[in-house]
Amino acid sequence: MIDIATNADEQLSPTDVAILDATRACVVDFGVRRTTLTEVARRAGVSRPTVYRRWPDTGSLIAELLVRELRTIVGETMPDVGLGRDRLVRGIVAGAAAIRANAVFAKIFRTDTDLMLTYVFGRLGRNQRTLIELFAAEIRLGHEDGSIRAGDAEQMAAMLLLITQSAVQSAGTVERLLAGAQFDAELSRAIEGYLLPPREKDCDDS
Repeated sequence: MIDIATNADEQLSPTDVAILDATRACVVDFGVRRTTLTEVARRAGVSRPTVYRRWPDTGSLIAELLVRELRTIVGETMPDVGLGRDRLVRGIVAGAAAIRANAVFAKIFRTDTDLMLTYVFGRLGRNQRTLIELFAAEIRLGHEDGSIRAGDAEQMAAMLLLITQSAVQSAGTVERLLAGAQFDAELSRAIEGYLLPPREKDCDDS
């Protein structure tokens, strides 16, 4: 399995952590568009050149922040015991709930839709590629223990990403119909059904 579910700050210097913390605060307060390296430097208590030496522009700094947010969420929600399918279903559902509750992602969903559209329709972002890799690793474990149906692990992981990503980003539009524990339960059923091996009777009928 890829080593994503670790302490997101363990390889960062105290200055890097301070800068990323300041970036997080700026994004939560202002959104991505109004976050500037000048304001980040002020809140982090460092000079602008200190920030520029590490991240050349706001885009690269925001990207690093999103990677850190995701690593933290995965580290807190992805189980490390159990059958592959159960681990993947529980991890995705818990992770999706954590993303919906995360102040950074919530702000981006509300105020910087075009940024999300770039990731969804324009290209695979770093976080998305990481999630596909993580999901594929769990799917391979499920293949080994028999809890996940046969199929190309990376293709299945990509579809899981699309299912989960759509559910998370569209959750607000159906909140009156489906929210909280009900949302989690239905997402769990959707993922479970996608991964479930066929029953023996189904195999015999085919």
